[in-house]
Amino acid sequence: MFNYDVLCIGSATLDNFLVVEADLSKIKLGDKVLVAHQEVHSGGGGTNSAASFSKLGLKVKLLTKIGNDLAAEMVLKELKSYNFKIIKTARSRKPTDSSTILSSAKNKDRIIYVHKGASGDLALSDLKKSDLKANWIYLASLTGKSLKTGKEIVAYAKSKKIKLLFNPSLYLASLGKSRLKPFLDAATVLILNKEEAQALVNSHRSRSVGNFHKPVEHLLMKLQEMGPSTVIITDGAKKLSAINNGIIYSLIPPKVKTVETAGAGDAFTSGFLAGVIKRYTFEDSLRLGQVNALSVIQHIGTKNKLLTEREARQLMNKFKIKINAQAL
Repeated sequence: MFNYDVLCIGSATLDNFLVVEADLSKIKLGDKVLVAHQEVHSGGGGTNSAASFSKLGLKVKLLTKIGNDLAAEMVLKELKSYNFKIIKTARSRKPTDSSTILSSAKNKDRIIYVHKGASGDLALSDLKKSDLKANWIYLASLTGKSLKTGKEIVAYAKSKKIKLLFNPSLYLASLGKSRLKPFLDAATVLILNKEEAQALVNSHRSRSVGNFHKPVEHLLMKLQEMGPSTVIITDGAKKLSAINNGIIYSLIPPKVKTVETAGAGDAFTSGFLAGVIKRYTFEDSLRLGQVNALSVIQHIGTKNKLLTEREARQLMNKFKIKINAQAL
């Protein structure tokens, strides 16, 4: 229908990864901690998804907001290595988003410090209606003024029958069903993790109800009732569950050596949608998203080792991920 397969909307960040040998729980105020390893990469839901779609062979454009600072230039420089269009917007007076991921090699845990700046400053004046022309819109999490702009975008998408994948953060999910109604009404696909799903349906009690499958099945159906025809709930290395066309699917991700999990969600979500766009079966679309995430978590950096379609198919053949399907 349109020239572009996907329009990605979301943040652009500069991620600073720090790895220490110390146990994070034993670090005290005033301590001077030696950093064993450091890497700096671009990140953010908007740029991560755009890079992933491009690697998988789709025609992509990105709508994001950055500041007029060094961080922005570093992000843009890295993004040049990916073949997608960046919609030109006015630079924000606020600094480009940034995060610092402090990981401990000893206790395999981390602390993430996030600063939201320019990404929350996206205005309708930053884009033209022609910028929104795509077969799919991939909407990552938005904050501030950008959330209001996002409501206008999804209303336009719904009126033009543009399909929408909505991937909210915990912050957005915690706003609740009524605040997110415009997004949920317009969404074809909703993907979020278990904590986000529980926050959105206000069902924290489900953590203690029976086994894992029963509460997640309940969450899937409750979320589907909000509008999206397809709902997927991830849970890290635990069971992934989905509902589509009256069938509930589940899979256990294969075990791999995990170095850093930042970016895994974006890699899965974009990989899944790429499979849908390329007319893979629903099950193979889940597998494509899963192997894309597995590749990313074995390296530092949210875009590091994103897969091409050929590489993804090779890993799909290697892992042979079993998917259980049960009709409602």
